[in-house]
Amino acid sequence: MVQEKKVLSVNGWLVSGILLVVIIGSIATLSVSAMNEFQYPAWFIVSAVVLIVAAALGAGFFIVSPNEAKVLQLFGNYAGTAKAPGLWWTNPLCFPRMKVSQRVRNFESGKLKVNDYDGNPIEIASVVVWRVQDTAEAVFQVDDYANFVQVQSEAALRNLATTYPYDTHVEGELALRRSNVEITDRLRAEIQERLEQAGIQVIEARISHLAYAPEIAGAMLRRQQAGAVVAARTQIVEGAVGMVEMALEALSKKEIVRLDEERKAAMVSNLMVVLCGDREAQPVVNTGTLYQ
Repeated sequence: MVQEKKVLSVNGWLVSGILLVVIIGSIATLSVSAMNEFQYPAWFIVSAVVLIVAAALGAGFFIVSPNEAKVLQLFGNYAGTAKAPGLWWTNPLCFPRMKVSQRVRNFESGKLKVNDYDGNPIEIASVVVWRVQDTAEAVFQVDDYANFVQVQSEAALRNLATTYPYDTHVEGELALRRSNVEITDRLRAEIQERLEQAGIQVIEARISHLAYAPEIAGAMLRRQQAGAVVAARTQIVEGAVGMVEMALEALSKKEIVRLDEERKAAMVSNLMVVLCGDREAQPVVNTGTLYQ
């Protein structure tokens, strides 16, 4: 593993000032030597060599922009990373100088078609917010870190989709559609684990699209509607039973009418029909009795 380290560099403005003075002095010495018809050849040679060296040292300047890093190599070895913005100077032999952006980026996967835990085909997509944290690992551990983020994020999303069902009817069980916070945390953790070796920090990961595949969407919609109807009916029946119980208890307590077990059964039946029916009740006038 190549670990990030700071490159040995000097303030570029300071070095540029020194080199500027050296170059001007060398040019002046060469001019004076030429005007004196090279009476002092040693001074001429020294000035020429200094001028050539100063010009070569000028190749060591590089600029770092905000939220950007420069990864430098020296004869194929990792020399270090410069992150502080500004003009800098380093060993002129440090090449190449690769630019790595440390800005926050986001990646949105395409709609992936996978089978959930129950085997139902679903469509799922995610948005991943990330940035380069370790420039050395991002450059030297993987071939293309941006493509690595894309591929590994989609792989983690596929694995998550096959681990959990799209929906669940069991209380407390995790599901893709219902457990938003838990699923988001697990998706981010899995993507971070896959991208750790590339020096990538995952800031946020969340599901941006979730739906049944078109071929089963209609059937699943009917299933959801049926579940909603059953849940509604269950609540209605529970409420109706409570109302009937209250009615019988009030009639018995206030002694408004005395009902035997058969009349209580008839009353319960009528009240349940009225309360649980999905249509408005039609009044019926009974001209007889329960026994005739």
